[in-house]
Amino acid sequence: MSATAAPIVRPDSAPDRRPRVIVLGAGPAGVGAAFLLARGAKADVLVLEREGRVGGNAGSFELDGVHCDYGSHRLHAASAPPVMAMIREALGDDLVLRPRHGRIRLKERWIHFPLSLPDLLTRLPRGFAAALLLDAVCKPLRRKPAGEETFASVLRQGLGPTISEHFYYPYVRKLWALPPEELAVALARRRVSGSSVGKILAKIARQAPGLRGKRPRGFFYPRRGFGEISETLRARAEEAGATFELEAPVAAIEHRDGRVVAVRWKKGAATQRRECEAAWSTLPITTLVRLMEPAAPAAVLEAAKRIRYRGLILIYLVLEQDRFTEYDAHYFPELAIPIARLSEPKNYSGTREPAGLTVLCAELPSDPGDAWWPLSDEELGRRLCGWLAGVGLPIAGRVRRTLTRRLGYAYPVYDRGFEASFDVMDRWVAGIGGLLTFGRQGLFAHDNTHHALEMAHAAVDCLRDGGEFDVDAWRRYRTLFESHVVED
Repeated sequence: MSATAAPIVRPDSAPDRRPRVIVLGAGPAGVGAAFLLARGAKADVLVLEREGRVGGNAGSFELDGVHCDYGSHRLHAASAPPVMAMIREALGDDLVLRPRHGRIRLKERWIHFPLSLPDLLTRLPRGFAAALLLDAVCKPLRRKPAGEETFASVLRQGLGPTISEHFYYPYVRKLWALPPEELAVALARRRVSGSSVGKILAKIARQAPGLRGKRPRGFFYPRRGFGEISETLRARAEEAGATFELEAPVAAIEHRDGRVVAVRWKKGAATQRRECEAAWSTLPITTLVRLMEPAAPAAVLEAAKRIRYRGLILIYLVLEQDRFTEYDAHYFPELAIPIARLSEPKNYSGTREPAGLTVLCAELPSDPGDAWWPLSDEELGRRLCGWLAGVGLPIAGRVRRTLTRRLGYAYPVYDRGFEASFDVMDRWVAGIGGLLTFGRQGLFAHDNTHHALEMAHAAVDCLRDGGEFDVDAWRRYRTLFESHVVED
């Protein structure tokens, strides 16, 4: 995964003109890049977005007066300083620091999340807690298993059998619909921030007073939903001269003699076209290679067929009560309940408005063609109420209505063959001058929003004032991206 992008070269006939950059996709990475390009006057920027809004999977919408996200999103304190500075400048007082207050259902017990040592000692079954401690003590004695490493073997070696088999293994089965033995080692590196039970316990211990670092506890969140980040950056980008075309799906990316020359997109029944020196894509890389004209080589298109993304159904229940619980999120790693997470948007922002009404958002991993995908909103709402009642979370208030949203590209699927297939596409894309792929979907990176915005910063940093793209600097950034670890 070390391919690089070829440089942008402006036409010799227009040496003083800024390069024309068309950004494909208006998720956080695309919007962030557009804002930074326009603010720095580095390029003439056009952003194309298929949907009628910006933010992608990190967007928001209003439901009966409640600002709801497409799932559960937080801006983590681990965000790089330039990213935090950009967001703080854009949102001002609308960005608030909120405490983490969630819980995980494990062994039919509720454990506070983030984990705390007193909670683990008092709430976990004694046998389970003893097994965790035994795994920590026995880590030096565990032998590395023979054969090819997988997600399952790396976790079992680092964390031990107890937390692997009762927490991580069932959770990844639910999220990616694959057994842990069929998932790649890269997923363990990106998803699991503690490589041993001892490190996890040490991280918990550092939460004690006097041992905490300077990083703020909790998370940052916009008052009007997580999508306010992308919406505000879009407004700032437009003020700086960027143009956004919404409801404008990309139809083709034209290239000639090894360079991008133009992009075509649909606008209603019409097709529009614009010449450019660069196309910066945050689209799924599989979609990107299929949009190329002339078509990508057969080997590249075959590689695209082998790459998968996991879908997600979001089920929203509008309840006629002030609050469902005090918790911002509930996590369900065990397979007894199909949803992976339940969040309550009002508890993220800390608002009490509107009074007498709250919304729940349940995340149900599912793909088109699965049994859940064709069910009606009402049927999914009834199923959700039954699942919650089964784990001791009955719906007490009246359900005003149920709404669902389906995301076809929620998570990259890190199966054991993904790296070889991704590299085939990545190397070919990198050989086309002016074509850049970045962002979660573009680099097949299961990252947080702050990571996507870091990629936007990096891409813009590599574009020199003369219009040349510094491929060596981008190569170094790509290496850095591979060290990103997801913050939950």
